[in-house]
Amino acid sequence: MSQSSRTSSGTAPTSSTGDRPRTGVRAALALVLATVLTLAGLGLGQAHAATASSVAQAISANSGTATVRGYVVGQPTATNTVVTSNYPSDYALALADSPTETAPSRMLYVQIPSQFRSTYGLRSNPGLRGTQLEVTGTLAAYFSHPGLKDPSAITRVTATPSPSPTSSPSPTSSPSPTSSPSPTSGTPSTGYYAAAAGKTGQALKLTLHDIIDDNRRLSYTAVWDALKQTDEDPRNTANVILLYTGKSQAKSDNGGGETQWNREHVWAKSHGDFGTTAGAGTDIHHLRPANVTVNSIRSNKDFDNGGAPVAEAPGNYTDADSFEPRDAVKGDVARMLMYMDVRYDGSDGPDLELAETTSSGTRPLHGRKSVLLQWHLQDPPDAFEQRRNDRIQQIQGNRNPFIDHPEYAGAIWG
Repeated sequence: MSQSSRTSSGTAPTSSTGDRPRTGVRAALALVLATVLTLAGLGLGQAHAATASSVAQAISANSGTATVRGYVVGQPTATNTVVTSNYPSDYALALADSPTETAPSRMLYVQIPSQFRSTYGLRSNPGLRGTQLEVTGTLAAYFSHPGLKDPSAITRVTATPSPSPTSSPSPTSSPSPTSSPSPTSGTPSTGYYAAAAGKTGQALKLTLHDIIDDNRRLSYTAVWDALKQTDEDPRNTANVILLYTGKSQAKSDNGGGETQWNREHVWAKSHGDFGTTAGAGTDIHHLRPANVTVNSIRSNKDFDNGGAPVAEAPGNYTDADSFEPRDAVKGDVARMLMYMDVRYDGSDGPDLELAETTSSGTRPLHGRKSVLLQWHLQDPPDAFEQRRNDRIQQIQGNRNPFIDHPEYAGAIWG
């Protein structure tokens, strides 16, 4: 028993002595691991914490992805115009570092995608003005102005009361033809639109016609070379950008082959039966390079929403009587047709009119007007469209007013 007792007694201390060091090591390792994880967690949190930029910082950066914090101060309707009441749509808002800011040069224009419009669109939520928001998206020109496009997140920061109307006039500034973006030699000189100041409705339409109707007429053959200049790919000057596909294709690859590009009449030439005669048939404001096959699919259809996808041009849709272009050029299409309506009033060619129809046939009509006005707001003029307007002025001698002054569309057609 004594032996047994000694053995047991001798074994126990050995086992106990062995356990104590292992327990101590485990405890120490656990403490070190916890400390490391805590510090790592803090470090990771700091590394990934989203730091919101001010509007001024975002304007200065002008590229990349950013989260921007600012106050809603109104809705941009043109490069230098922000309205603070009677908002025309839910497609855009302007942010500033101060809720009472009135200078568009200190504002960031924010595109509002469809999923955010019911909550953050100003036509639906006019009381949003003065509210501080954080918006995450891509810094890029919008309305040819520093902007934030394709937001992935929009959140309220505070519910700051709206500023007094006396401290924020509406609109914040009048559009200035001399400050039209894309500073090329084609930019309209001071006074180009002076006669249109203060006019609306039919009076504005007639005045704009008088401003733009004295243009040079090209031959249909000359249109080939003109389009190689007006629609040149900024990233590859040997190519042009095709209207419906967005593809960059060699300037030299034009013709009648199904994979080549040809001259698309955006205002279908059968709508008024003007064909390819000098004037409406060769006016490069509405002629664009397009894939031959897609051009044939579009045919002479009016424009409207809906239809089946066009396999040769993803993002485009068509049905029996209409064609819907990709989102990136919806506004371009609308403004080309608006130009044609104003430019050709029957005095020196067909009398063209926008109409609420998708069955224009050979009548001098093009639709659907309400959809075109919606597209005009949804897809405002970008740098490519502005540059194109400048180059057309150099070639043809006139401009598209709805690119320089998008607000004219609402002033004429409401």
